[in-house]
Amino acid sequence: MHAELPRFAGSEQHALDHKGRLIVPARFRERLGPHFVLTIADPDPCLALYPMATWVEICGRLESVPAKDEPYRRYMRYLFAHSEEVACDAQGRVVVPALLRTYAGITRDVVSVGLLTRIEIWAKERYDFERPPGSEVPGFMAELGL
Repeated sequence: MHAELPRFAGSEQHALDHKGRLIVPARFRERLGPHFVLTIADPDPCLALYPMATWVEICGRLESVPAKDEPYRRYMRYLFAHSEEVACDAQGRVVVPALLRTYAGITRDVVSVGLLTRIEIWAKERYDFERPPGSEVPGFMAELGL
């Protein structure tokens, strides 16, 4: 990743309105830019918002995969069928299509979580606020050299 790509951190709880619109937290909007991508965060059962620069980089990596076999093509169809280029309206809202709301199990209450290069959008009922199990943390931190 390039140093100039936006970084996201923090979380906020909020709700979709009756038209399926999500208020993108103000602190994330500027870093997302005027147009960004709303997609699935497979294998996690949530959605993700990517700034366009990050999405372009992801697409480049996907295009550079040498083996364009049937599983690759099937995954690409699935991913891009569940991806939308979006922009916030004047109130900072973005429409979350029904297909994506269904994928993420979102009915109303959501949690937006900044996760380095993206923002994850979780159905509040699915989001686990708990810290990772204590047994996982030391190994992960050691692997990172922290």
